[in-house]
Amino acid sequence: MVRRHVFPALRLIVWAVIAVALVKLAFAGTDVTAQATGAQPTGTVTDRTVEVTTGTVTNAVTVRGSVVADPSVPVRATLAGTVSKVLATEGQRVEAGTPLLEVRQETPQEPLTRTDPTTGETTVTERRPKVVVEQVTAPVAGTLTLPTLKDQVVAVGDTVGQVAPGTLSVSGTLTPDQQYRLVGAPAEATVTLKGGPAPFTCTGVRIGAAAGAPGAEPEPAAEEGAPASGTLTCAVPGEVTAFPGLGADLEIVNGTAADALVVPVTAVQGTVQRGNVWVVAEEGAEPEERAVGLGLTDGEVVQVTEGLALGDLVLEFIPVPGGAGEVDCDDPAQYDPAVCGG
Repeated sequence: MVRRHVFPALRLIVWAVIAVALVKLAFAGTDVTAQATGAQPTGTVTDRTVEVTTGTVTNAVTVRGSVVADPSVPVRATLAGTVSKVLATEGQRVEAGTPLLEVRQETPQEPLTRTDPTTGETTVTERRPKVVVEQVTAPVAGTLTLPTLKDQVVAVGDTVGQVAPGTLSVSGTLTPDQQYRLVGAPAEATVTLKGGPAPFTCTGVRIGAAAGAPGAEPEPAAEEGAPASGTLTCAVPGEVTAFPGLGADLEIVNGTAADALVVPVTAVQGTVQRGNVWVVAEEGAEPEERAVGLGLTDGEVVQVTEGLALGDLVLEFIPVPGGAGEVDCDDPAQYDPAVCGG
């Protein structure tokens, strides 16, 4: 009788108590704990500091790019007139300065009028037009495209042909940070081709406008997430075997400073020439903003040329306006789980 009626009833009571306890913990556990202990979530953020140290800074910038064929150079007419002779043929290999065609310009001249002083008779003599002939030459060496025909009328500046130089360059895009770090860069870069020969030196480094800017040529896309602000291009030497479309990395070393005073880039507001750091004079004191001179950077540390001394303490991260000091856990904008307890 006891097993059949009493035990099942006790079992139901136990399960009911457990269910009520679980519901209470799920919906009111946090409040109950807080009310029982009287604890309130408060906390402060301790600013991390670093010492000014010495080190060697090498400003080496690596740019991702690709091999591109150098664009054709237009052949332009330098005289308005009529094409009197075509001196080269379509597809011909030409050298710089090779005559390609002749343009003839005829300018009519006013007739000469003479009056006989004795008889008063007037004589009009027609004059031949003034003729100027000018040769148009190839601007560079390469393969010629010449669609212009004999007797075609051209104006000054008209494109009468194209010369494809057949040379290659390596081109990539620059982020604003890279462009600043390459101010005053040398005219050489070290290029590594993907799956190609050993790294080689390319010359004639040129920094220009980013793709889409006035006068800019299409360039490879910038690294994902980094807006492009400029382009970097240099010539591939003729003895290097390469093909358009190959991926490439360009590395330019724009200076090295040995035994320089350095701090992390995270500690400096600004990256070029001038910046601000926050100096901690003594433990517990408020950080003091100080202007400093900046030199080379490798992307992790930056050289300080003036404003700091070896061993000075600075904040490792520049202060965020309104984010320093005590954390108000009741303010959603300042809530920090590490300080406010979850």
